[in-house]
Parts: sequence; C-alpha cells; structure tokens
Amino acid sequence: MDRRTVEVYEQNAADWVVHRKRPAPAALAEFAARVPRGEPRLDLGCGPGWHTGALGTPVIALDAAKAMLDLVETNAPGSARVQADLEALPFRRGTLGGTWAHKCYMHVAAERVPLALADLHRSMSVGAALHVQVTSDRKQENIDDRFPGRHFSWWPVDRFADVIAGAGFDALSVVDDGEEWIDVEATRARTLPYTVGPGMRLLLVGLNPSEYSADAGSGFARPGNRFWPAAAAAGLVTRTHDPFHALRVDGIGMTDLVKRATPRADELTREEFRLGAARLERLVAWLEPGAVCFVGLSGYREAVDRKAKSGWQPQPFGGRPAYVMPNTSGVNGHVKPAELADHLHTAAAATPRT
Repeated sequence: MDRRTVEVYEQNAADWVVHRKRPAPAALAEFAARVPRGEPRLDLGCGPGWHTGALGTPVIALDAAKAMLDLVETNAPGSARVQADLEALPFRRGTLGGTWAHKCYMHVAAERVPLALADLHRSMSVGAALHVQVTSDRKQENIDDRFPGRHFSWWPVDRFADVIAGAGFDALSVVDDGEEWIDVEATRARTLPYTVGPGMRLLLVGLNPSEYSADAGSGFARPGNRFWPAAAAAGLVTRTHDPFHALRVDGIGMTDLVKRATPRADELTREEFRLGAARLERLVAWLEPGAVCFVGLSGYREAVDRKAKSGWQPQPFGGRPAYVMPNTSGVNGHVKPAELADHLHTAAAATPRT
C-alpha cells in the first residue's frame, strides 16, 4: 500500500474519526448475510472499525495504520486486530469466508491491484463473499483537502471488472454510480488468479486452469506436466510452483486464456475463448509486458489464429510480441522436455532479465 497514504492515516486518525463518520452503506448488511455462520470474515482496510462490528463473528480488522487499529476496540470490541499491508496478507490459503474491502484498494497503484487481489484470492475459501469499492475515473480529483497527500487510483469500470475476473472472482454485480464510486459484489471462484503487474519481462498464458491446479494454487501443478522443470531449465524462474515468486523476483507473469477451471480443456466453448482472448488483449495493452508467450498451440489457434504455427507470430498481441509454443502437458509427450525449455528460453530472450 502507498506508504505516504498510510502516514496520513497514522497522523490524522483522531481527526478522521471526528470529520469522516458516514452512515453504514446499504451493501454492508447484505454482504454480512452472504458470509456463512462461523466463517472468519475480514474487514480489509478497516480504519477505525466503523463497519467491523456489523460484519458478524468471528471478524478480523486489518489496517496498515496502527493509529486506526487502536480505535477499533471502541467501535468493534472483541474483534481481532491485525496490522498488515493489503498487498501482503498474513493469512494461510483458504482462511477467509468473506472479505469486506471498502475504499482500500483505491490507495494501491492501479498496476499493482491485480496481484493484491490475487493474494486475497489465495487467502479466501472457494465461494467466499467479496465486496470491493474503489474510485471511478469519472472524478479524477481529490477534493478532500482536509487529509491531503493520499494516493488514489481512478478506475474505468470495464477495466476494474476485468481485474476482478482475472484475479479469480465471479462478479455478481459491478455498479458504477455515475459519479465517484464503483461497487463490486463477487465470490471467490474455484480457479487460479492471474499473477501480473508492471514491469513483466514475459507474460505466460496457459489455456485454462485444471481443477487440480486450481485446488493446488499453482498453474501446471499436475505431476506429469513438464512446465515447471522446463521453466527452471530455461532460466525463467528461480523457484518452481510459485507464481507469486515468479512475478516478484523473476519478472514472469502468469495467466490463462479462459479463467474457468475444468477437468479437461475440451469442455471449453468457442465463446469462452473469444471473450478470454479479448480480456487478455486488454490486459496486455494496459500492462505492456516485454512479450507474451502462449503455452499451448491448440489454445492459441482456437482463440486467436486457427492457422498459427509454433514460434514468434507475425502479428503482435495487445501491441506486444507474441510467441506460441507446444503444450507442456504429459499428454503431449512427443515434445521432449529439452524442446519445451528451448521454446521458453527463446520467448524470454526477447526481454532479458535486468
């Protein structure tokens, strides 16, 4: 989270309580009703805890500013309080049954929000409820001069809807109020979130997550898949089966053409490929990775170019160079591991590590 913003809240917590109390949003009670009884629910970016007590129990109040957390006991006695950055959540996989994220992700640089939401996806259980409110780009100014210095990200509604889907959430509603706010109600899907962000030297694109990989929390997770050994042999990654490390340390992003997890790829529809390719193209045009590598020739043919061959493509994808390679699945056994590593090395060589 933006550190200057955190300092503003640290230094002005008492003044904030006096001047910024608002009626509880109507969505609060509806969200609380969606979280199963007894499941841990998170008030993310809780501030002084004005909403925390209405979320039910057990509830966790999390904020980066200690001065705000110190006020939570007054407004939500008995809640657990955690000081942490919402870009590095301190929860085990699948811990949370619901997350109320009201006006907090707007304080994260827009290009870093996809990875922050991917970390939230990791922390939530399948089917868990999510509420998010962020600032709309309809009003790209902060007229609140009482608390200056805070960072705001201004979101086009269509882009934020893409980000929610890419992070592995099924949106129930995406509402732009036409003035200042975008509200999203969603559930955590049984899929993989993408791990993407600014400065990617290479974005790897799979076909869609298998249910095995979705449950494991890592793409290409099935033991017979040769992707991770090939990526290590090619020098792409310094740790296998860890897409977060691949992005943060190695500059390698990962996503899928289609987000829906299936036992078999042939269960996907042509419409899913079409919509997934369009969403991916918008992502690439926004984040501008050094290059895009499609791991699976058949998927690229289905979604983009039915006559494509392996290698660099004559047309860019989302304005970036595009490379297509064979599928790394063990079913595609006629393609040897060394050949897969060579393909990955060739794709990455276009944008070497800095």
